[in-house]
Amino acid sequence: MKKFLLTLLVIAALIAAFVFYTFSSTGYFHEVNNTESYAVIAEIPMKGAEDFTINYEDGFMIISQDDRMGRRDGNPSQGHLYYLDLDSGNFEPIQLTTNYKLPFYPHGISLLKLDSAHYQILVVNHARGHTIEKFELFGNDSLVYMATFRDESMISPNDVVALDKESFYFTNDHGYTSYWGRLAENYLGLGVSNVVYYDGRYQEVADGIAYANGINISKDRNQLLVASPRSFKVKYYTIEDGGSLTFDRDLSVGTGIDNIELDEEGNLWIGSHPNLLAFAAYAGGKKEKAPSEVIKITNGDEVESLYENDGSFISASSVAAPYKDLLFIGTVMDDRLVVLREKK
Repeated sequence: MKKFLLTLLVIAALIAAFVFYTFSSTGYFHEVNNTESYAVIAEIPMKGAEDFTINYEDGFMIISQDDRMGRRDGNPSQGHLYYLDLDSGNFEPIQLTTNYKLPFYPHGISLLKLDSAHYQILVVNHARGHTIEKFELFGNDSLVYMATFRDESMISPNDVVALDKESFYFTNDHGYTSYWGRLAENYLGLGVSNVVYYDGRYQEVADGIAYANGINISKDRNQLLVASPRSFKVKYYTIEDGGSLTFDRDLSVGTGIDNIELDEEGNLWIGSHPNLLAFAAYAGGKKEKAPSEVIKITNGDEVESLYENDGSFISASSVAAPYKDLLFIGTVMDDRLVVLREKK
């Protein structure tokens, strides 16, 4: 009898330890205080502006939009890419994919300038399995479809970044495809997702990551930056000849980071999910809101939380970046992209 009771106590202790680990490692105890130091300048109507990227040299933004809430609830609609002139002051985006007829549920994006007023756009697409679509943009309104990349290495692609015109990296946010495998990844924090490099062939160049999410390249083009929201870390890799990666270091940031953007100085701006359990419940339709956070990383290791909201105004922030004195924040499933300005 004593042995039986001891076994029950051990099992109970293990369960309690697992529950505590899950809650603590996903930010459940993270206190979110609504930031009051920013004024709302504009709310751009757009369902699911999950990712965007800014070209500071030419003053515009490319936005990836997909109505994920509609798709979740059985009402799918075509997603789009948008062009937003950041110097016009009217915050009226131009739809670039009006004539793109293939099914399109865009996710992470990458923008590469090729020459004057000529750019390459790569975007993860979840409409026909998992693919990466390649476009070229001429000026501010002429988008030309170029190619579709499809490969068995695209297990669960999340974000993409171009190294040059012919090569790119993308993240898989999960390593397993089965329900139970993904459940284990999400709640146990298993590091089984990866980064894949393409230069005519596909090769895994980084693994052992807990939910590889946003990806970008440092301003000097020497490092690859990968967001691991499940471990609350930015992972730094040195880019070697041929696109291979050498792990450099991890930076703990204390929040569930999503897409990584760079400002003109090369500082990192990241839309984040401070409470991953609340985010999962929100994404699954079980909660009406999820908290948001925007962090900035300077000098490679100085982490600053610039904006927080409990979800009552901005739910599930996934991307953020500054432009001049403005702060833009996009979300996974909200119905608008928000433009803020810090109060004087």
